[in-house]
Amino acid sequence: MIISLGILSATLLLALLLGVRGARSAGGTTGGTTSLEQWSVGNRGFGTILVFMLLAGEIYTTFTFLGGSGWAYGRGAPAFYIIAYGAVAYIMSYWLLPAIWQRATAWKVLSQSEYFTRAYGSPALGNLVAVVSIAALMPYLVLQLKGLGIIVSESSYGAISANAAIWIGTTATVIYVVLSGVRGSAMTAALKDAMVLVCVIGLGLVLPYKLHGGIGPMFARITAEHPDFLTLPSSGMSPSWFASTVLLTVLGFYMWPHTFGSVFTARDASVFRRNAALMPLYQLVLLFVFFIGFAALLSIPGLQGAEVDLALLRVTRDTFGPWIVGLVGAAGLLTALVPGSLILMSIATTLARILRPPREGQPADSATFARLLVPLLAGVALLFTFRGGSTLVTLLLMAYSMVTQLFPALLASLFPTARISAAGAIAGIVVGEAAVAATTLGGVSLATLFPGWSPRVTDINAGFLALVLNVVAMVLVSRLTSPTSAPVPA
Repeated sequence: MIISLGILSATLLLALLLGVRGARSAGGTTGGTTSLEQWSVGNRGFGTILVFMLLAGEIYTTFTFLGGSGWAYGRGAPAFYIIAYGAVAYIMSYWLLPAIWQRATAWKVLSQSEYFTRAYGSPALGNLVAVVSIAALMPYLVLQLKGLGIIVSESSYGAISANAAIWIGTTATVIYVVLSGVRGSAMTAALKDAMVLVCVIGLGLVLPYKLHGGIGPMFARITAEHPDFLTLPSSGMSPSWFASTVLLTVLGFYMWPHTFGSVFTARDASVFRRNAALMPLYQLVLLFVFFIGFAALLSIPGLQGAEVDLALLRVTRDTFGPWIVGLVGAAGLLTALVPGSLILMSIATTLARILRPPREGQPADSATFARLLVPLLAGVALLFTFRGGSTLVTLLLMAYSMVTQLFPALLASLFPTARISAAGAIAGIVVGEAAVAATTLGGVSLATLFPGWSPRVTDINAGFLALVLNVVAMVLVSRLTSPTSAPVPA
């Protein structure tokens, strides 16, 4: 226990030091003189490696670390959609991200909502996007904090309570976000990626051999004991659900505001094309996460409900000593801190640009204001983390569908001539979000709307219904109004 606790403490301290050092690596100070552009997007000077670290840092979160192995443990074949959608999204990024970067750089925007404001010349649209962004990001941040508490508590053998871990981790994150901004997150992301690769690949290879004699024998045993576990069911999470969920998630992949904002940090468009070749390989790491979940299924059967997310930590504790448990817990700790820091920064930048917009003739920007917002936002997240109930879980399930509704308006903004009006974009987003609320909170699905239809149709992800309604409303309203857009940068 003492060894594991020492590793966790040392990793947290190292993450904090790397984060604070990010301020000096920017060529500035750790004081309050850094501009908002430097604090939030690193003066748009990041190369391939730093952008890679940021994008990977946002993707490999506590949900991936715990939820990926938990889905493999509890659901089997449907879990592979997590690998599929990431790989397809990275291919799409080869064309999508350079186009976004070109416009965002020319317009000098620092947040997702500001991009939409400039693209359509509509502050109202930008404010709507900001509301959607923050509504989706806050439960996502709460998820990171709850995951942090679970990981530290389990890997410290209960020496640190979940609540204490959340307080300590959040405090460290706030400190380095306030001081060094996106560079601090990038520095910490490098440490996280190294530890995640070592721990996940190591466990994914060793556990099947140590517990079941190899990967092949492990799958043979799963097939014998759970015959249908590695095939998609004929209804429910069927092939229709799998394909539609992958496609829908691909469209929303880069719509998360903190991921979208990371695009602004690159120094040129070629960064994204190089990353498009590298990132699908990184997605293969998830295979080893699934191997851990499959190994746990046979070794510690019986986990139910939320307990399946503990599969990785429980099988590690049962199989290895405190050194390995401490290293795995430390890697999991960083999967919460890095995305959490980027989420805090994204919300703070969005609010700062809305509440303190840049004005002509006033060179001073809102960097100090954005930094002051960080601890306040962290406090709100802590409040929801400690007092939130099942409503937060419901909101979290809505979050991905919510940000996906921004994709049609984004895609329309990339055309060289204006085809969609600001009113049309607003109408589409409003209709889409209303449909998301109805399907998620109201329990409406294609199966409930069309009970007699084949599962091939009714199993299609209900988010598609929202997206279709979004596009229809966007096009119809745009036909009745005049499309306007900012000039496309050369």
